Amino acid sequence: MDFALSGEQQAVFDMARAFGAEHIAPHARDWERQGTIPKALWPKVAELGLGGLYVGEEHGGSGLSRLDATLVFEALAMACPAVGSFLSIHNMCGGMIDRFGSAETKARWLPPLCTMEKFFSYCLTEPGSGSDAAALRTRAERTNAGWKLNGSKAFISGGGYSDVYVTMVRTGEDGPKGISTVIVEDGTPGLSFGGLEDKMGWRAQPTAQVQFDDCLVPHENLLGEEGKGFAYAMAGLDGGRLNIAASALGGAQAALDATLLYMGERKAFGRTIDQFQALQFKVAELEVKLQSARTFLRQAAWKLDAKAPDATKFCAMAKMLVTDNAFDVANQCLQLHGGYGYLADYGVEKIVRDLRVHQILEGTNEIMRLITARALLAERG
Repeated sequence: MDFALSGEQQAVFDMARAFGAEHIAPHARDWERQGTIPKALWPKVAELGLGGLYVGEEHGGSGLSRLDATLVFEALAMACPAVGSFLSIHNMCGGMIDRFGSAETKARWLPPLCTMEKFFSYCLTEPGSGSDAAALRTRAERTNAGWKLNGSKAFISGGGYSDVYVTMVRTGEDGPKGISTVIVEDGTPGLSFGGLEDKMGWRAQPTAQVQFDDCLVPHENLLGEEGKGFAYAMAGLDGGRLNIAASALGGAQAALDATLLYMGERKAFGRTIDQFQALQFKVAELEVKLQSARTFLRQAAWKLDAKAPDATKFCAMAKMLVTDNAFDVANQCLQLHGGYGYLADYGVEKIVRDLRVHQILEGTNEIMRLITARALLAERG
């Protein structure tokens, strides 16, 4: 059993980290104040092959593994968790289209996704269906002219910003078997957006409701088979949960790195605070939390790549463990900074705010516990 990264994987991590340090970190606070990420960033991201991480090379993608992708998102999140996580959503959409789309669907949507000429958002959650995602009510009616959509989606990262919305809709009966996935392009008549949400963290990401009022999309915008949309959405979430966990890990690692430097400079009672044994014990505990989370995350990613039968359970467990650990580490790092940790200039309070939502989205950590428990009960005997 080899836990070391390959030379190629280390190069991927180093490339993403260097890019984030140069092109994201210096601007992160400004983008947070502005409430948006300049679209000029994305072509630079695409030049590195990060626009279509899971997409096959024949459509312009990088064809990386899920494990490789966790390295990318961990590295980018060291610069800004909000930006790295936003890119992960775009890539989740690309993975769904590459895996479930027809040849025609792939040829139409994947090239502009990989070049990031078009930015993609994932639309599942609704005002009345969050954790109970299978209860979604946005309906798509088949007509002679195409699919007519009515309803709304909530908490959509990229709402009003993105160019394409991969949307789960109800085309049949109640429950998961009546859900399909359609692709809706910005500018489609009947597509509109709510006002930008005022959020605790991830403030650089524009977030809004996505609304459909007799929104008509062509028949060929159906992704895969009718009635399979919920399965597609859940398959996308397995990888999405790993990416959100990786982004939390990267943010927490950046907080710990900053804290170690701070402790070597900050003096109290005649010596730097890194010389106090109680604080040494604290940073040792934080390091154990991060390293154990990192190992478990990479095991879960390996299982997803290997199509292991328990991959979904491991993705859920990893998302829960890593995001809980990461938030705790970032919060403790703020404490170790004392009053300075509460100031924006030191950067740690932003990481704390950004990482809090990682315990909620892509399935709350309570739902991750439910998935894990159900898998355990199904496996017994």
